Amino acid sequence: MYNLSCYNPSSFILLGIPGLEKLHIWIGIPFCAIYVVALVGNCILIYLIVVEHSLHEPMFLFLSLLATTDLILSTAAVPKLLNILWLGLREITFSGCLTQMFFLHFSFVVDSAILLAMAFDRYVAICFPLRYTTILTPQLIVKLMVTIVVRSFLVILPVVFLVKRLPFCRTRIIPHTYCEHIGVARLSSADISINIWYGFAVPLMMVITDVIFIAVSYIFILRAVFQLSSQGARQKALSTCGSHVCVILMFYTPAFFSILAHRFGHGVPRNVLILFANFYVVIPPALNPVVYGVKTKQIQEKFLLLVSFQKTQ
Repeated sequence: MYNLSCYNPSSFILLGIPGLEKLHIWIGIPFCAIYVVALVGNCILIYLIVVEHSLHEPMFLFLSLLATTDLILSTAAVPKLLNILWLGLREITFSGCLTQMFFLHFSFVVDSAILLAMAFDRYVAICFPLRYTTILTPQLIVKLMVTIVVRSFLVILPVVFLVKRLPFCRTRIIPHTYCEHIGVARLSSADISINIWYGFAVPLMMVITDVIFIAVSYIFILRAVFQLSSQGARQKALSTCGSHVCVILMFYTPAFFSILAHRFGHGVPRNVLILFANFYVVIPPALNPVVYGVKTKQIQEKFLLLVSFQKTQ
């Protein structure tokens, strides 16, 4: 029988990056710089899409939701990381740990669903160009965005309660820089089989399903593109997918690498895994606005107009 304090621990201790304590101050510098880039880039992107009516198209509306989610993802992890690395503030309350855990996993599932929605947008634009505006109506876009958020919320919320029900009578030290579901659950002195089953199977299967549908979308896209008679038309069609493909690769490649490394990479040093996990929550959010800014002419033009307007003030 566990006592009440086991079920209601006051706090956990995040160790940071074990083995690299002497380098914590220096490690924090690139993370802080990349985080600032992520904040500035995504805020500018959201501002441009909200203000400019010409960007009120399905692809850019999905992009604004992606930018918002990226802000949540990086902000859920990086400020606490910098507190640990620079100020040595390693303690995190139990409720704070659960909150951080929820937003980290929630953001990951939302990002995956948004990339699927953007793949559907490209599929309709290339395979049914004449019916694009009748298929992707504003009402449908709103429904898709609400569905993405609600689906992700309902999938991740049980994780919080699965951890909250566990007793933590042994150690409360987490050898990481942030709280993630299985890492926290393993500190418990109880059976965590349901945590492992739900934590890996349900969100992972949803993300894998998203990947499968994205792949199917691009199979139809490529088939439609290669049926075009003009080489220029084929290049123009493919160019509209370039930024989306880059973001897909930046999101899924490190995510699956991290999952496989934790599952099978027993010889990989823990500090390497922790560093990689932290880069994952800050680098894609920083690069996504850059990729779309470089590869999307509409965003380039609106950004240059914004900069030139600021200079004239």
